[in-house]
Amino acid sequence: MMAQEYGWLVCDQGPISVVVTDPGPCPIEALKVVSRRTGLSLWHSKSLIGRLPATILDDVTQEVAEAVVRELHEAGAHAEVREEKRHGPPSTESRSAP
Repeated sequence: MMAQEYGWLVCDQGPISVVVTDPGPCPIEALKVVSRRTGLSLWHSKSLIGRLPATILDDVTQEVAEAVVRELHEAGAHAEVREEKRHGPPSTESRSAP
């Protein structure tokens, strides 16, 4: 347990996600980037992009997130890096029965 608490104290940056907000004027190019970066088929990528905003990558490094967003922008899509703020370590207390 101590290692998990230490990790929360050391890592001030929360999980980073890549979110597509608009596939742009040429959605097939955005689908190809999503497919290549996630490993999903084009069909699954289309299903994912069909429900916007869509989180295509979750819990990645800042460098990876920025590279994917750059690729999506080059394909004409609108995407952004989102970071969740960490509020503290998860509760280690066990819940007692009422």
